[in-house]
Amino acid sequence: MIRIVIAEDQRLLLGALASLLDLEEDMQVVGTAGNGKDAVKLVKLHRPDICIMDIEMPMMNGLEAA
Repeated sequence: MIRIVIAEDQRLLLGALASLLDLEEDMQVVGTAGNGKDAVKLVKLHRPDICIMDIEMPMMNGLEAA
């Protein structure tokens, strides 16, 4: 099972991407965040295999979070 955290500030895109990835049998979205600061917290909490992150987000951008 591939565990994924997604960080995206556009809610529609975030929801759509999370829903599509959850349809895959071997993938599970374990967390979603609307900014880089929350993404860092989720990665520390869930220890996902992959974090899909937008570059331009409020509070902390994707490059800073990575």
